[in-house]
Amino acid sequence: MSARAIPIWIALHSLLLVALAQTASGHDGEPSVTEHKAHTTHRQTAFGIDGNRGDVQRTVEIRMRDEMRFIPGHLDVRQGETVRLKVANDGKLPHELVIGTKKELDAHAAMMMESGMAHDEPYVAHVAPGETGEIIWKFNRKGRFHFACLVAGHYEAGMAGTITVTSR
Repeated sequence: MSARAIPIWIALHSLLLVALAQTASGHDGEPSVTEHKAHTTHRQTAFGIDGNRGDVQRTVEIRMRDEMRFIPGHLDVRQGETVRLKVANDGKLPHELVIGTKKELDAHAAMMMESGMAHDEPYVAHVAPGETGEIIWKFNRKGRFHFACLVAGHYEAGMAGTITVTSR
C-alpha cells in the first residue's frame, strides 16, 4: 500500500465509525429502534406509556389517506386503558402516526421539515403505502393529546387528530 493510500483509508474508516455511531442512537441521544426493542422497561411520557400486547383492552383502526386525513380524526379513551392502534395506509404516499402533545408534535414537525429524518419510538407507526402498522399504548394520563403524520408537509396540510383521555 502506498504512503498516499493510507491517509485515504484512515479517512474512510473514520467516516464509517462516525456513521455507525450516529446509527446507534436516535436524535437527542435517544436509543435506536433496536435498543428500544431490547429494553424491558417502559418510558413514561406526558401522554402515556408504551403498552404490553397482553394488556390490550381494545383495538382501534385508523386509516390514513393521501388527502392528508386520518379516519377517525378523534379518539376517546379511558385513563388506564391499553389500546392497540391498527394504522392502515390507504394511500400511495408513505404516512405515519405519531402520538404526542401539541407542543411536542409542533417541535418534531419543524425538525422533520429541516431534516426529513424518521424516528422510531413506541408511539410512532411508519406505514408504507398499502400496508398496516400498529402502536400499543397505555393511556395512563388524563387530558387532551394529539396524533399527526410528521412526514414533511403532511402535518402542515392538516394531517392531525386528537385523543381525549378521561377518568375511569
